[in-house]
Amino acid sequence: MSDDFMLDTDDLERRMDGAMSALRTEFASLRTGRASASMLEPVMVEAYGQKTPINQVGTVNVPEPRMVTINVWDKSMVGAVEKAIRESGLGINPQLNGTIIMLPIPELNEERRKELTRVAAQYAENARVAVRNIRRDGMDQVKKAKADGLSEDDQKFWENEVQDMTDRFIKSVDDALETKQSEIMQV
Repeated sequence: MSDDFMLDTDDLERRMDGAMSALRTEFASLRTGRASASMLEPVMVEAYGQKTPINQVGTVNVPEPRMVTINVWDKSMVGAVEKAIRESGLGINPQLNGTIIMLPIPELNEERRKELTRVAAQYAENARVAVRNIRRDGMDQVKKAKADGLSEDDQKFWENEVQDMTDRFIKSVDDALETKQSEIMQV
């Protein structure tokens, strides 16, 4: 078996990419004082008997830097969309104008900015943990191959491959966090 072992680094990289993608989605949901359609991505509306993403019940627009509008397609869904936004924890008070829901984005105060940086740091830590868990899976595969007859040199090679990939993704999590925190603290 020693010459046959090939660690599926593509699989590990794909899973680490998934952790980064989840982090980017979580970061997009954090308000930075600027309007963004992506801030509504985690909001789910009770529509037609099931939870539905807000962008599937209406058109989300950002007509100006401090305003998000949702043009709800079905008049009967306006109340459900408004309720979902109020209960989402975004801290935004929706205003109705027919089938259009307007979301004025208030200016963030210093205390709220610091709180959001802590939330961003927690999201980043969750991503780091996910990357480390994937690293552990890779290292376990290498250890199993070692028990099946993988040479020590090959074991070191694969362990270094997994560690290099892990270091690269952890650095990318840290860079994303630094960027997001500076964006949040920007007045």
